[in-house]
Amino acid sequence: MTDAPTINIRDDIKLSNAQIAWRAAQDIMDGAYVNLGIGFPEMVARFQPLGRKAIFHTENGILNFGKAPPEGEEDWDLINAGKKAVTLKPGAAFFHHADSFAMVRGGHLDVAILGAYQVAQNGDLANWRVGSKGVPAVGGAMDLVHGAKQVFVITEHVTKDGKPKLVEKCTFPLTGVACITRVYTSHAVIDIKDGIFVVREKLAAMTMDELQAMTGAPLHTDGAVADLVVPEL
Repeated sequence: MTDAPTINIRDDIKLSNAQIAWRAAQDIMDGAYVNLGIGFPEMVARFQPLGRKAIFHTENGILNFGKAPPEGEEDWDLINAGKKAVTLKPGAAFFHHADSFAMVRGGHLDVAILGAYQVAQNGDLANWRVGSKGVPAVGGAMDLVHGAKQVFVITEHVTKDGKPKLVEKCTFPLTGVACITRVYTSHAVIDIKDGIFVVREKLAAMTMDELQAMTGAPLHTDGAVADLVVPEL
């Protein structure tokens, strides 16, 4: 009987945040109504494919906002939910905060893209608190995860200290239950299907065993796993 081989966590090869955001943007359909979470997910708006146009929604009451204005040309009456300056596209609309959440809760968003501390194999999401410090502030995420028709996560595959972010069961306070449909990580694209993680794409330079070593729950396939290919950004 021989010992199982040692598998190193492959943090030497990974996508940048911009590349993760680019990959997620490729799956947003033309004309989709999309909410981007505060912080990292906001980057997805930079990478809309040519010929496709998403309509971006922000909880504080704007529909169809555009890219950030040049530095020094900000209008601070025009901000997104993350308090970042935005521009407006033709046909943009303003509305009350309550109406914005009525859009979310009424199922009028096609996609929400959020960050994560943990994602469980059944689709549970924890993305607002990791311990007892600080003021609890789940914000609009608890509405978005159950109001949008699809909810994607973009995230590093592991934490800064090497712990898996994709797990069997979340140990942090939940944002939503069984709500995530797809995860874009620094190493792979993974669907959540029938309560399991199904790998769709992975970095060509790593093996499935190496990807599994970085993941806190079993990984599955239901066909060929494609190479995760992104541009240099």
